[in-house]
Amino acid sequence: MRDPAVASELSAALLQWYDHNARDLPWRVSPRARLRGVTPDPYRIWMSEIMLQQTTVAAVKDYFHAFTTRWPTVHDLAAAEDADVMAAWAGLGYYARARNLLKCARAVVADHGGQFPADHATLLTLPGVGPYTAAAISAIAFDDPQVVVDGNVERVMARMHDEHTPLPEAKPILTAYAAALTPAERPGDYAQAVMDLGATICTPKRPACGLCPWRSNCHAWAEGTAAELPKKSPKKKKPVRRGTAYLARRIDGAWLLETRPDSGLLGGMLGWPGTDWLDVTGEPPAENPPIRAEWKTVGGEARHTFTHFHLILTVKTALVPLDRQPTRGQFVELADFSPADLPTVMRKAFDLAQGR
Repeated sequence: MRDPAVASELSAALLQWYDHNARDLPWRVSPRARLRGVTPDPYRIWMSEIMLQQTTVAAVKDYFHAFTTRWPTVHDLAAAEDADVMAAWAGLGYYARARNLLKCARAVVADHGGQFPADHATLLTLPGVGPYTAAAISAIAFDDPQVVVDGNVERVMARMHDEHTPLPEAKPILTAYAAALTPAERPGDYAQAVMDLGATICTPKRPACGLCPWRSNCHAWAEGTAAELPKKSPKKKKPVRRGTAYLARRIDGAWLLETRPDSGLLGGMLGWPGTDWLDVTGEPPAENPPIRAEWKTVGGEARHTFTHFHLILTVKTALVPLDRQPTRGQFVELADFSPADLPTVMRKAFDLAQGR
């Protein structure tokens, strides 16, 4: 653990670097603006942190702009239709975040008068707000000196201390390192500064050590080990699951879709009716088409990777008459159907059926 005086010098050096090199992000208040008294909007900070969970900044920017344009306040989002929010989230992945986004917005409006609580412990009671997200909101939105540790911060801390304990075992060690460096002054800017340092200088591959404001105090740089840190435990091989997606189109152009159950993968999302997704090493999933029809199997397969498994979908299509009724799902008129509203795996099935 570093000497408090050294820690203070390091945080000051990093803040000075940040004042000149901060990334321009749509949810961020720049250091210059903060000096003019502009304060971050907790709603926008919260929105960005939920979207950024397991997702890159580049992927989030357009979604953040679309959401905050359509629902500029937490009151607007709380009043939104579930289906509209889920459709707007389509393609961003990890759909439980979208469900929790709505739950949290409604809790903030119903229980906190539409104001995000500044108290860290109270933030932790909100739906979908875990330790990292609460710490980030507390620090960035309210300048509470909470310890904010994401993947960028873990990498920076591992290199600064030449820590070779592999992740995830190293998480509490790296958090302790980060806590020792978190200053009482400007903790929000400091939290963003460490993340920017990891994203732009102390990158996973080929870190630009020559540009780093912490280079002279970095133990990994001194030892020549920066490029190999942080260490990670070997990943387990992901299992493979298989299923079938049924794409039925009525002769007037309407598509048969269903809303998936709120719990489980793609919960609450619009998608194609299909079979269960079962491990390829076991029995194949039982066929259960949602409507009586002459089903044709499309050549090729729709493949998608989730956090814990790979999925292979067989895609079957059918054209059905106007008076044919489905056993599940409902037809969506062509004018109301947009493939962009589907989650990625469902769009892949659609594209395959369209011969794309």
